[in-house]
This record gives sequence, C-alpha cells and structure tokens, in this order.
Amino acid sequence: MMYQSTRDPAHKKYSAAEVIKMGLAPDGGLFIPETIPTLTEEEITALCGESYPVRAAKILSKFLSDYTYEEILADCEAAYAETSFPGGAAPLVHVRDNIYSLELWHGPTAAFKDMALQIMPRLLSRALVKTGETRDALILVATSGDTGKAALEGYKDIDRIKIMVFYPVDGVSRVQKLQMATQTGDNVNVCAIRGNFDDAQTGVKKIFGDADMAAQLNERGFVLSSANSINWGRLAPQIVYYVSAYCDLVNAGNLALGETMDVCVPTGNFGNIFAGYIAKLMGLPIRHFVCASNKNNILTDFLRTGTYDRNRAFHLTMSPSMDILISSNLERLLCFSAGEERTASYMEQLKMTGAYTVDADVLSEITANFSGYFADEQATAATIKSYFEHDHYLADTHTAVALSCAEQYLSTLSAEELRPIVVDSTASPYKFAADVYESLGKSQPADPLAALDELSIATGTEIPYPLCGLGERTVRFTTVIDADDMPAAVLDYCN
Repeated sequence: MMYQSTRDPAHKKYSAAEVIKMGLAPDGGLFIPETIPTLTEEEITALCGESYPVRAAKILSKFLSDYTYEEILADCEAAYAETSFPGGAAPLVHVRDNIYSLELWHGPTAAFKDMALQIMPRLLSRALVKTGETRDALILVATSGDTGKAALEGYKDIDRIKIMVFYPVDGVSRVQKLQMATQTGDNVNVCAIRGNFDDAQTGVKKIFGDADMAAQLNERGFVLSSANSINWGRLAPQIVYYVSAYCDLVNAGNLALGETMDVCVPTGNFGNIFAGYIAKLMGLPIRHFVCASNKNNILTDFLRTGTYDRNRAFHLTMSPSMDILISSNLERLLCFSAGEERTASYMEQLKMTGAYTVDADVLSEITANFSGYFADEQATAATIKSYFEHDHYLADTHTAVALSCAEQYLSTLSAEELRPIVVDSTASPYKFAADVYESLGKSQPADPLAALDELSIATGTEIPYPLCGLGERTVRFTTVIDADDMPAAVLDYCN
C-alpha cells in the first residue's frame, strides 16, 4: 500500500511509514492511499467475534503494509488496554428509537482523540526505525481543545519524540485548558496563542511548509511531524470506529449482516467523518453520512451550495472543538471526488481568496454520500436537556449537536427508509460540565471546575477518572504568544 499527495497529479508514491513520519506532503497536500483495500462480508462476520484491538489490527494492517500484522496487533493491544480504556474502547449505546451513540471518549483524556492518539505514537516510533531516520521527531499540534491533551498524553515520555501544542487562549473550555496546562512529561510543551483555532492551524501549516525552518530544525537534530488528523497515522485508526460499531449492531441483532446503517458525526476538521467514508469505500454497509455542525456552519453551507467560504463571522460556542472555519480533511474528500489537479486549484483559491466553489459533478458525487445540518446554541442546549430528561442519557455539547442534526436528518425519511443511525459521541459531558449543567436548566457555577461536582450531583453520574482532581494539579504551562511568533517559539523549544 503506497500513498500520494492530494495535490500531486504525478502521483509520487510514499510508504505508510514515510507518510506517518512526514505528516504533511511536501507540496502542502495531504496523503491519501493510492487504492482502497476491500472489506468483505466474510471478513466483517469474522470481526464480529473479535475484540476491539483485534478489529483495529485487522483494519490497520490493510493500510500499513510495511508494518507486520504482529507489530500492529501488539500496538493495538497496548493502546486499547483496559488500563487506558476501562470497560473497553468505543462502546455502542442505544439512546432513542433508531439512534445509537458510539461513545469514543472512555480513554485517558475523556475525548475521542484518545482512540487514535494512543496508538499513533507507537506507529510513529516504528516509522522512525523503518525509514532509517536518525533525527528525533518534533510533533507540532494545533488544537481546538481535545487533540492537544490527547496528543500530549499519548506522546509523553516517548523516546526520540518531542511535542509542542498550540491552542487559542480563549477558544477552549476551562477543563481543556487545565488538562493541557498541567500535562506531565519531560518531552512536552504547551503554548497558547492570541487568535482562534484556524490561526493556530494555519501557523502550524506554515511551519511545515517553511524550508528555512526545516533547515534550522535539521541542524538541531529534528524532523517535523504532526499529530493532527492531517497525518494519516492519526486518521487511519478512526476508520476502525465504524467497522466496530457495525459489528456491534449486528451482534446485538439490530442489523442483519449486509443491511446498511447511517452515520452522524459532529464535525470540525472533517477527519472523523472522512474516516467513515473510507470505511464505506472499503465495503462497510454505510448508506449516508450526516455532517453535523454548530453555529460555525461552513460545512453545512458547502454541502448545500458547493461553495466553501471562510469569509464569515467566527463564533465561540459551547462546542469549541467544532469552532473551525478551515476543515483541512475536506481536501481529502475533494481529491477523491475531483482529482489532484482540481483539488490543488481549489486549495489555491482558498489560500488566495478564502473561498472556492466546486464543479457541479464534484458536488453531486459528494452529496450522494453526505448531507449537512447544524444546531445553534439554543438547539444544542435543548437537545442536552431533552435526552437527559426523556432518555436518561447525558450528552456533551458536541454530541448534542450531532444528536440534533441526526434528528433533523431522520425527519426527512419515511418509516420504510429508517435505518439505525450511529452518532459519534466525541467527549465526556464532564469536559464541558458548566455548559451541560446550564443546559439542564441550572445556574452555571462561577467556577467552571465546580461544575463537575454539581453536574455529578444533579445527574447521578460519575466524573470520569481523567478529570478527577483536575483543579489540584500543578500548572506547568502559562505562555501566551501572537500567532506570528509560533516559529520562534518552536525554535526556542528545540534549543
């Protein structure tokens, strides 16, 4: 299995280990597999009887052909061990009618990013050896809240790797900020920037594309890589979620083998939902994808009009991990639908003008598989309250956006068209306890950390282990800089 850039019509090929080490393609594009491996009905049947680590190893081995199956299985068993995921990874919970919640947040940081970022460091460590790399890896991360902490936790104290995380100083929740600021590990660094997530992400991309920065880092003995979903090593493990959810639906008797399910994903950077699309291309019976957005509904508008325009107001919402106007992984979908040449043109237009409009044939192919819906702040809060009061299900703010959008989508279907719909639940409600508590009709506590205890008392649910005692941990990182100073901060860290 070889890989190529979304912007390279010449199709220069790279191995899986190379793309995991590099993160971003040399031309600024994202790596995609040159072919999509198949997943047969017989293989799905076999996977129904396996544990999550084995399911993950079987799927990943189809994409990471320069890794042995034994290596991948060992990494999956270590990443998804009971110690990190008490009770098992990615449980599927029946919530209401045809709606099922795929809870991806039972790992060490209480967010879905753990599902990829517990295994990705292991894959990168192997990649350094497989590619003969003598330099250490420097991981740069832009985060809207959850990726940063999950990456820090996954990479802490990993040999031959340093990691630096940038986040918008006013664009993450109090819990998310404390999780990052108190991170332990000798090889980690965290820095806030004045601006939003798109400023942080753009800054990281510029560093990756700066030849002078690469030379200076090389002199210091470092090679750049990324833990964001722009890195294939981060995206590939997400494909497994959907295969596992399908197997669980079959095992529970809620689907017959071969019948289709729908999928709804709360979407920011478009990586999680694109991974589901890869699963469908492999042969997993998924009928349709619902792309769920919050008030920053740029993807909703794109899926309805074909125009992607980030020249719009940016909103800070109660679902901050979705407060994004540049959805990087959409580029991968564009390449599958439009080819490398047109994708490169679209991305150049986005860079120069902040907008592009895809051709009619491209939009038609995309909307055959994807629909866009959004939930504003009022709808998000109402959904949290409704699902707790009527279904005794406590959802975080991002999951609530997806539940609202799933209901909007289901309302367009006839009774005969209904299928089970799997809704990605991407974070524990306790990561956004203050907003969840207020959504239940309570007065928000003055201290966001106090909301964890208040929410637990009000709902009779337990605070997840990664968030217990958060306010008592030592704060290590307090630096705040302008986005333009990110390169200097990186070089200073590498000194």
